[in-house]
Amino acid sequence: MLAARVILEQGIHVEGINFFTGFCVEGHTHAIRKRDRGRPKRNNSLWTAEQLGIKLHIVDIIEEYKEVLLNPRHGYGANLNPCLDCKIFMVKKAVEWIRNHEFDFIITGEVIGQRPMSQRKDTMPVVAHESGAEDLLLRPLCAKNLPMTKPEREGWVDRERLYDFSGRTRKPQMALAHSFGIEEYAQPAGGCCFLTDEQYSAKLADLWRHLGEKRYEFDDIMLLKVGRHIRPAANYKLIIAREEGEVNFLQGYRKEYPSLKTLSHTGPLALIDGDPSEEQIGQAAAIIARFSKGKMEQRVEVEITSPNGEARILSVKPLSPRELEKEWML
Repeated sequence: MLAARVILEQGIHVEGINFFTGFCVEGHTHAIRKRDRGRPKRNNSLWTAEQLGIKLHIVDIIEEYKEVLLNPRHGYGANLNPCLDCKIFMVKKAVEWIRNHEFDFIITGEVIGQRPMSQRKDTMPVVAHESGAEDLLLRPLCAKNLPMTKPEREGWVDRERLYDFSGRTRKPQMALAHSFGIEEYAQPAGGCCFLTDEQYSAKLADLWRHLGEKRYEFDDIMLLKVGRHIRPAANYKLIIAREEGEVNFLQGYRKEYPSLKTLSHTGPLALIDGDPSEEQIGQAAAIIARFSKGKMEQRVEVEITSPNGEARILSVKPLSPRELEKEWML
């Protein structure tokens, strides 16, 4: 938002590009979870473009992005976040876009020292070079700490009206936002990428481990964001709704996965991902019963429904807390 505003202030036409990988859907999760109900349910890129009064282009890169995530040349961060490769890839896509649409250069909101992988003084030239952007990549918020770019040399942009921010603090950016009259903006730290989240990354690593290879589909990454994930055995796991919003979301997958629902007592909806044996289906039913209002009862009735709609009922004894192994919880 600030980088665009700084360039707009110089009378330069700016348009935004948002690359959709599937891993940044914060508005989606805020709408599902009760604990997030107070947070804005919006696409922050669209909202930001609206605040700035600029056109936004949303580019779907879900399939192309797989190679970046599965085989990052520069490795992962603290979790499964391939931040440097991700930045290089997105700037590369932006280079392709400006050439196809006759734009002159690219701006980003990067600041030296703000991110441990992609925003260091030694990695910023790597992003510019490996993306093919070279000196068409301008970082308005820290430009004075970097060599001059073509937009500055050619006089398209006044370097004196750019900034020299650096480090992890966001105070200078917040002060600049205030000077522009910008009082509302997305959370400035952390971002929305689920790949930086430890729990999400553990679930994704578990998925790859039990597939026997690193691959995923869009539905996989969406389901990893929802529910309590329990893997009692290598050949199957359960995705258990924790609240009404997650129940409603998981309902949409009942034609793709077998599902379980307690009948005799109030309880959650769960999906079965994998191919459990008959004995393991009974185990899954006992686990679901454990999360129902009948967890202290001797028997709970659980309905198992196949994707084609065929249903049967099992009467099971709920698992005790001692029987619910900690290592099952993802």
